[in-house]
Amino acid sequence: MNKLTFLLALALAGFFIGSCDSSDIKEDTTAPGKLSVQSVTPTSGGGIIHYNLPADNDILFVRADYINAQGDEVYRVSSKENDSIEISGLIDTSPVTVNLSVFDTSQNQSEVVSVDFSPNRSFIFDVLESLEITSDLGGVRVNWTNDEEKTVFIYVSITASDGEEEIRILSSSNQNGARFVRGLAAEERNFSIKVEDFDGNSTPDTDFGNYTPLFEEKIDKTSWRLVSNLSVNGDAWEGQTVNFWDDIVDTVSTNSDNSYFIIYRSLNGGVLRWPLDIVIDLNKTVKINRFKVWQRAFWYNGPANTAYYYQAENLRSFDIYVSNDKVEWQLLGNFDIGDPSDGSGNIPDEKIDEAAQGHDFNLEEVSPEFRYFKFSITANYGSDTYVHGSEISLFGVDNL
Repeated sequence: MNKLTFLLALALAGFFIGSCDSSDIKEDTTAPGKLSVQSVTPTSGGGIIHYNLPADNDILFVRADYINAQGDEVYRVSSKENDSIEISGLIDTSPVTVNLSVFDTSQNQSEVVSVDFSPNRSFIFDVLESLEITSDLGGVRVNWTNDEEKTVFIYVSITASDGEEEIRILSSSNQNGARFVRGLAAEERNFSIKVEDFDGNSTPDTDFGNYTPLFEEKIDKTSWRLVSNLSVNGDAWEGQTVNFWDDIVDTVSTNSDNSYFIIYRSLNGGVLRWPLDIVIDLNKTVKINRFKVWQRAFWYNGPANTAYYYQAENLRSFDIYVSNDKVEWQLLGNFDIGDPSDGSGNIPDEKIDEAAQGHDFNLEEVSPEFRYFKFSITANYGSDTYVHGSEISLFGVDNL
């Protein structure tokens, strides 16, 4: 091909491309065919509609429009890959009309197909009927069964003898739900509960009777002793392991209290070998249901009036074990203070306040009676040289 022929061909190609503007492209306005309903399977608070799709090759999704138990017009969609769509948000067995239509890739809508069915009673009533309340340390424990494994909200209304009322909201999608309501004095209170689903449907408020939380106290630390042969060395510079339970919380404003431990790698074989265990002999038997942990606060050579919270050398995550013989240990849980800093290292004020007040941790259930306590540090905030921690307090039943 010579140069002249090539330029002519290029010009003709440009002519044909330029002449095919958007006005020559025909818009698809043909609606897809309607689907055919095969069956409906009622579910708790809804139903599953099974269908066959039309033969169109550009189907995008199926849409179901209906009115939920709150009287709101709602819809659900299902991909072209599916042959069913699930309806939810209903509460009782009242019949519901669902309008089904098919949409294609050009947003054309098919003819509507209507189907009527009666759902089963909502699962929230089953959850309510399964609920149990038991007195616990500093509050009560609420247990329930949720076979549908859908999110529920448990509204617990607590009324004291003087008529003062407060509401706690518990939430879970687990099959076997269990939550504690903490912070209650050992005085009889009335408890009533209603259960709500994600769509706002709720059961009636139901009286569950009166319960008296068990007495909870801070475990006295005066008898605690370090089991040094089972513990990491936390005595470096001004730090001492025993400062971890001296009831003095380190502060940001001064280094005069020096109330923290310092685990220094050079005093522990030259490397931080995780986990780093601190084992305490309480010299008595106790049971606990929660505890508080404080980080080191003072920042040596750091920004003025700025706490060292969440910085590299502070403890971050840890496991808790208990024992009665220092041989057989029972794990009570894995815990993590977390890292609230953003990409620029900024930490919200509320997280600084939380660290100053102490990080609260609840056990999933009350511990067994124990004498020995192991605080097993699994991570800090990044340092490979030091780990610091200021204070720990336990709460439960003392001196059993």
